[in-house]
Amino acid sequence: MNILYFDCFSGISGDMTLAALIDLGVPLRHIKRELAKLPVSGYTVRVTSVVTGGISGKKVIVAAKHPDHHHRTFRDIDQAIKQSSLDAAVKEHSREVFLNLAKAEAAVHATPVETVHFHEVGAVDSIVDIVGSAIGFHYLGIEEFYASALPLGHGFVNCQHGRLPLPAPATVRLLKGIPVYDAGIDEELVTPTGAALIRHYVKRFEGMPAMALQSCGYGAGHREFADRPNMLRLILGNIREMETTEQVWSLETNLDDMNPEYTGYVIERLLAAGALDVTLTPVYMKKNRPGMLLTVLCSDVVRPQLMQLLFQETTTAGIRACRMQRTVLPRRQSVIATRFGRLKVKILTGPDGDQIMPEFEACRAAALRHKVALKDVYAEVIALGSTLKHKK
Repeated sequence: MNILYFDCFSGISGDMTLAALIDLGVPLRHIKRELAKLPVSGYTVRVTSVVTGGISGKKVIVAAKHPDHHHRTFRDIDQAIKQSSLDAAVKEHSREVFLNLAKAEAAVHATPVETVHFHEVGAVDSIVDIVGSAIGFHYLGIEEFYASALPLGHGFVNCQHGRLPLPAPATVRLLKGIPVYDAGIDEELVTPTGAALIRHYVKRFEGMPAMALQSCGYGAGHREFADRPNMLRLILGNIREMETTEQVWSLETNLDDMNPEYTGYVIERLLAAGALDVTLTPVYMKKNRPGMLLTVLCSDVVRPQLMQLLFQETTTAGIRACRMQRTVLPRRQSVIATRFGRLKVKILTGPDGDQIMPEFEACRAAALRHKVALKDVYAEVIALGSTLKHKK
């Protein structure tokens, strides 16, 4: 499985992402050829080789021929992408990134999403950076995205809306739930476009995962920093399909004074909020009181929300948090034809090949519909799964 790691030691912007992809090996001619499928003209894209802080990389320069021609709204850009002949996946990802960006801008400036205006130069830049990056990711066949925590600068920036604090208000909204830290620099390190790309593509923010490293690319920004190279590093790697090692958090709390009727509700809310797993273990606590050990497994991204939910919905006064690794087999969903109908199943790929596992909700519905025992539906799925495995 091809993965891409965003090493954001100096932040991220749209043009840095596109430049790093080109440095990684995505042909510029391919990006230009695909961008030409959009009903957008009046601009040029130039790529130069640069050395920043002793590191060589690429820099992308987008120039609009008529910067004061007109403004584009989100609706204009969305329709342009939707009506283009770009690959369906590229269109879908590009539209989602622009939607995230427009929602953030609309919330900051109290305007409807559809009528959010992008200044002509900014609009062309954003279109090239966002759609160009989607083209690059698709060309490389990236299946999963990881990123480091994002460094944030401070100070102020001048833009079409006047003088705004850094990080820009739209950037702050886009980075909700994403790990960040203060880099101690009076500069803009994460732009709204860069934040929108990270928001959409990356689901795992952690150290570099175990992988077979294939190559890396460096994309330079348009400013120079005194204490670090102003570059984004994209690292392309491959994770063995047989298993994946990932960083997770284990949240634990002991409960001895909570109404047990609440537990089912709490578990449902935790799982709906993104918990990977939730378990309850009977324990004896101080003063020989019977209680429950509530354990929640989750990713770093949703950890703050789940901790807040635990404080809100349980009687706990404290939560223990432990970071750990877990190794998981790749899984996918499919459908299998049985005498009880076509049932959804889960397929795990292990050392001995695929293993077909029944999905409880699908089997439960089939058992009720056909008025048979749930165990008979399970047995049917397992037997058919074993037959299909041997046929391979």
